[in-house]
Amino acid sequence: MSIVKKASAHWEGDLKSGTGSISTETGVLREAPYGFKARFEGGKGTNPEELIGAAHAGCFSMALSMILGDAGLKADAIDTQAEVKLDQVDGGFSITAVHLTLKAKIPGATQAQFDELTAKAKEGCPVSKVLNAKITLNATLVS
Repeated sequence: MSIVKKASAHWEGDLKSGTGSISTETGVLREAPYGFKARFEGGKGTNPEELIGAAHAGCFSMALSMILGDAGLKADAIDTQAEVKLDQVDGGFSITAVHLTLKAKIPGATQAQFDELTAKAKEGCPVSKVLNAKITLNATLVS
């Protein structure tokens, strides 16, 4: 079984002064603006790195929820932040790392269980598997 999800991007102009938009098949993003200023200078709009971060945080959170369920646990809250690092390397740019920060409230979970299950989610999440970058995680169990 294969599931295919689609997104698209439109770009006009050169790298620095050009503009683009990103859309998703679900319509959650519909012609969301992106460009050089949003990516490299903190300007308005989105950028590929923050979209990858959102995808990774969401995927990890869902994977953890599944893994917790398999262990007989249910989270009251899973809050994940992803920091995507873009570095200039070998004359170009590369996403070199993703750092996940997790705060989760999981009634009945021990610290040892939490550490084991969050590591399993980090390794098993489909977005983690596709990224050719170092992926790290700081996880905090909230009581």
